[in-house]
Amino acid sequence: MKQIAQLLNDMVEAEIITNYALFGAMAQMRYTEPVATLDADVLVGVPSPEKLDVLTPLYGFCSERGYEAEGETVRVGAWPVQFIPAFNELTRDAMEEADTADFEGISLRVVQATYLALIALSVGRAKDWTRILSLLESGSATQDSISSLAAQYNLSEAWENFRKRFLSD
Repeated sequence: MKQIAQLLNDMVEAEIITNYALFGAMAQMRYTEPVATLDADVLVGVPSPEKLDVLTPLYGFCSERGYEAEGETVRVGAWPVQFIPAFNELTRDAMEEADTADFEGISLRVVQATYLALIALSVGRAKDWTRILSLLESGSATQDSISSLAAQYNLSEAWENFRKRFLSD
């Protein structure tokens, strides 16, 4: 993970990406008990989001440093890393509002728990519902914080449906 953090910070410094934030299962582990995952998901801001090949410079940068592409990921040490351009207002804001954690002396930006819950809510797979429940159980996100954020991103109906299905007594 330390190699990933260093690579991401190097990409920002070299202006290959404008920003980044770890999200998905790896980010969830900052707030909950460990969960099984096969890769590290990273939201990235790209300098020219209107281009069709927004990830080409990023893959080139990784390759120059010995990190090779494997399908949709780049292998960084033991971890396949999937770079996902921030694709809507929610993911852009989640990336911009990310916390900076210290990972073995290297800064690593990590999406906040409430944003993780809301991204999971917007996707709506069974594993995403489990993520929301885990974040609530850990106390790192609250029903009120999710409800408030859901209102900002037109996800109030999805939140109410989730709450009725999984949180009603």
